[in-house]
Amino acid sequence: MNEKEIGEIRRRLNPDKSSITQVHGCYVSLKGEITSTFGQSLSSTPQEETENILQTLKRTLSGSLGKNLTDIVFTTQQVADSDEHRLLMALRDTELKDEEVTTAFYQKAIEGLHLETPYMILLAFDKYDIPYHAKDGGMLPDGSNDVYSYILCSVCPIKETKPALSYNAAENLFENRGMDRLVSPPELGFLFPAFDDRCANLYSALYYSKKADENHPEFIDAVFKAEPPMPAALQQETFRELLAGSLGDQCCYDVVQGVTDRLREMVDDHKARKDPEPLAVSGRILSEVLRDCEVEEEKISDFARQYEEEFGGQAVNPKNLIDQKETQLRTPNVLIKVEADYAHLVETRLIDGKKYILIRAEDGVEVNGVSVSISEGQEASSSSASSGVM
Repeated sequence: MNEKEIGEIRRRLNPDKSSITQVHGCYVSLKGEITSTFGQSLSSTPQEETENILQTLKRTLSGSLGKNLTDIVFTTQQVADSDEHRLLMALRDTELKDEEVTTAFYQKAIEGLHLETPYMILLAFDKYDIPYHAKDGGMLPDGSNDVYSYILCSVCPIKETKPALSYNAAENLFENRGMDRLVSPPELGFLFPAFDDRCANLYSALYYSKKADENHPEFIDAVFKAEPPMPAALQQETFRELLAGSLGDQCCYDVVQGVTDRLREMVDDHKARKDPEPLAVSGRILSEVLRDCEVEEEKISDFARQYEEEFGGQAVNPKNLIDQKETQLRTPNVLIKVEADYAHLVETRLIDGKKYILIRAEDGVEVNGVSVSISEGQEASSSSASSGVM
């Protein structure tokens, strides 16, 4: 799914547009036991509560593509004949009205869920009459290409508050407040089937993970029987290790910053074009970037080989490989952070046989919040030292 398609479904999850009439779910204790199940009609639910329920479901379609939202792809064999795909199809085809089917799904999901709090599994079913696209890109609500039927699942941690003393303003008195169970935003969830090319794709689901460093692979295995995608945070860590390991003595500041700048340019260009398709770079493209940074061919070949081993030859979103906002320089005792647009002010030099990180500074230099000046005497003493770029 691309950003436009995700946005189109997200807009469905508003009280004035949604055709979701009921939400179903279960409450799971800290021991992993279902203590209650429910099916709540939204037509008899107060509007404010309905908005909060839909907002919770909508969060399962939030975040960045390739980071919080990833595609789970089924094999042809799974779609033809597999228990996991058959169960998901049964959830959709019965519109969540078959208690035996929903209970089977709850049990399957719980097998792969290991949260540190009680949680709620929330399910919703919706039918979307897909409107035609006008020539100008707008929607024609009176026309419809097809009906897209889908289920949306959100797994929400439950925060249990402790009993406490509270003040009742209406009664003008203190009273004890019992333990409450507050629903937190979704930790994970999914949309099935995916909405690709503005129609149902039974070969794919859109998976959501709140945290970039944790995508709950046990849940993916239990529900989808699919290889979980590498978490975005792990992609960045792996990419950094590949650069350091394969480039060796050529892994200097200029090369690393050159690679970072080139990937940032790709992200910015993609955003400027307003391309709805996710941006991805392959090992071949990354090798070309290294070549532009004048890295030796032997080291580029080593990088390409290691990339193939770690990423399986798959293209990845460059947003997951770099920090878009800043450049960090770290020594065992010092951490320097530089905004992305000003990384060119940094140099590494060898002065009198010692390694230095130099940052060109103009006006507005502060130390511990105090404005300081750089005197001519300091300039004279440093100019006598010989220097060379590392």
